[in-house]
Amino acid sequence: MTDPTELTIENSALVLIDHQPWLTFTLETDSTHLVNNVTAAARAAKAVGVPTVLTTVAARGSLLADPIFKEIQDIFPDVTPIDRTTTAAWSDPNFRDAVLATGRKKLVMAGLSTEVCLAQAVLAALKDGFEVYILTDCSAGLTKDAHEDAKTRMIQAGAKPLNVAALLCEWTPEINSPERNLVTEALLQHGGTSLAVQYVMAQVSAGIVSAPDAA
Repeated sequence: MTDPTELTIENSALVLIDHQPWLTFTLETDSTHLVNNVTAAARAAKAVGVPTVLTTVAARGSLLADPIFKEIQDIFPDVTPIDRTTTAAWSDPNFRDAVLATGRKKLVMAGLSTEVCLAQAVLAALKDGFEVYILTDCSAGLTKDAHEDAKTRMIQAGAKPLNVAALLCEWTPEINSPERNLVTEALLQHGGTSLAVQYVMAQVSAGIVSAPDAA
């Protein structure tokens, strides 16, 4: 029986908030690392069928356009992110309805910036009775202090911190499962563990070691 405290493919939804180029320019983060991490999460969610909600803030309708990261849009080409004019995403009925439509009570949330749009959405979701996990390495703040302060505030309110590698392993704990193979493919293409996985697979290809059953 599945532990009700665990995140599974069947009980969770992924919510990505405002992963946009212009917003990223203003944040204190390694943008390549950030894009790789959030793309790995999005690709894995799509591969294993975890419902995913995409939203942006002021992406269109103003002087400048600031769409969602191309890497995310390419994974969900038929999905138009829910664009808002408020930093308080939960107050936007279209966004809230999209989250409710997933039918999931465990939300894995990441966003830009950590201390503004992500924190506001997380705190509101917690207040409405959702269990929230924050993807800390798929989020960033205006400063490192702002990012850390926001994490502390959300954790004190009941959110649980998580990184993308831990999430994908919790979604697919069985290393021999087809789902784990799909997740590994996402990490090979994006994600911080890709070099380690590539190294192992190179040894297999060279005949130095035998392939694990999961391969």
